[in-house]
Amino acid sequence: MPIKVEYTDFLVIGGGVAGLRAAIKLAKSGNVLVITKARETSTEYAQGGVAVALSDEDEVGIHYEDTIRAGDGLCNEKAVKILVEEGPERIIELISWGAEFDREGLKLDFTQEAAHTRRRILHAHGDATGREIERVLLNKVRSIPNISKYEFAFTIDLLVENGACKGALLLKEPNKEIGAIISKAVILATGGAGQIYARTTNPPVTTGDGMAIAYRAGAILKDMEFVQFHPTTLYAPRAPQFLLSEAMRGEGGVLKNINGERFMKKYHPSAELAPRDIVSRSIISEMVKTKSKHVYLDLTHQNPDFIKKRFPRIYSTCMLYDIDITEDLIPVCPSAHYIMGGVKTDTDGRTNIKGLFAAGEVACTGVHGANRLASNSLLEGLVYGARTGNGASEYGKRIKHPRISLFSYKIYKTRHEIDIGKIRTSLRRLMWDRVGIIRCKKSLDEAKAKLSKWDVIMNHNFATRMELELKNMVTVAKLIIEASLKRKGSIGAHYRSDLPEMGENWKRHIKLKRG
Repeated sequence: MPIKVEYTDFLVIGGGVAGLRAAIKLAKSGNVLVITKARETSTEYAQGGVAVALSDEDEVGIHYEDTIRAGDGLCNEKAVKILVEEGPERIIELISWGAEFDREGLKLDFTQEAAHTRRRILHAHGDATGREIERVLLNKVRSIPNISKYEFAFTIDLLVENGACKGALLLKEPNKEIGAIISKAVILATGGAGQIYARTTNPPVTTGDGMAIAYRAGAILKDMEFVQFHPTTLYAPRAPQFLLSEAMRGEGGVLKNINGERFMKKYHPSAELAPRDIVSRSIISEMVKTKSKHVYLDLTHQNPDFIKKRFPRIYSTCMLYDIDITEDLIPVCPSAHYIMGGVKTDTDGRTNIKGLFAAGEVACTGVHGANRLASNSLLEGLVYGARTGNGASEYGKRIKHPRISLFSYKIYKTRHEIDIGKIRTSLRRLMWDRVGIIRCKKSLDEAKAKLSKWDVIMNHNFATRMELELKNMVTVAKLIIEASLKRKGSIGAHYRSDLPEMGENWKRHIKLKRG
């Protein structure tokens, strides 16, 4: 298939908080093109807030300690220090650009979430923080003339020649044209891979594309076994897997089993405010004990007006499914939420491939360790989006605009035995059942054997988004399983029932590279 080639100075793949913040930083050094495969992003789904040490009762050092503690001994301490120290500046900058965080009088209003020892969570419009941050960043991007944006452009693969990334190959929808963007540097900001699980809080776009294309290009992926499951998503027959913010427990919400009994104090002294991995496993244990498919989140003892004001989006969404969160127990169940692992980078977003950078959930700086502290993800997107933009900018100053030997792209027609929809559903169920909140060697081996039957997908080039997404989902699933088998112990969000202790050499990091 003939390919149309376009040129830009910098290419950013992904339009969430990390990608937009990187683009703003890059704009001082040349033309920037931001491409997205759809309009929606994970950023706009972020409800709870953004963690930052700006309140009178808080300190950067305390935020650092809370993050290290949540990471269960596997955080990159340098990366955490940068996050908490540069975080306040990024938030103040965002406010100067027009961000409207909730206030109590003239002061910013902070709330508390699990594993935080201070009230340091900023929120906007109650429970629409991600949407507000994205709004401000998009307005800023639109005000900068040398940043342009392509929507509905799916990245097929990265273009790497002589050990350097020189751009990306795209599928442009809806006309299904294949095109190439050649650039000095590429920043991956594609988000996570929640869609490989049957239950997830993530939007449909999160199919692990950035991780998969980076792996195929020769990038190192790190800590892929650490998948965080959010303890509380709405569980109702007609309802979507809608996230019920951790801030609901921070504001006094309690968990009860189907018999109406509180249970979290049996599992952890911090009860509902225990780290997410512990709360998720506790809920699963309680579901098994009571032979139920969910537990309940209870806010009925709180002031109804406060709940409606604090969680307006959650309140209105639950009402659509005849659940009044001020009067009714809310049925909840854990769902896949965030991947701590990803493309290995340094603290300036550099990967092991020249010219390839990564930021946000697709990247792994080590800032989250084995378990992300609640509401650190939006802060990470802002801090490391800016740092990665700066790193790519400095790289771009040192090189000439690349040329690449590219003439055609060979596409395989879908083979008749490949039922894309059926395999996608089977994959998501397999990962939930065998590589979920609680794992063991037997379940992981079963998942690995099942995935091997779909290897044919890995060796094909496809011409539709659904096919390409499935190829990426299978790739990321294999990486998570491989890393989970290699970590012979339990730590943070990775829990193996056959090896419940940390095990020997537990501080090592598992790195995976193609070949």
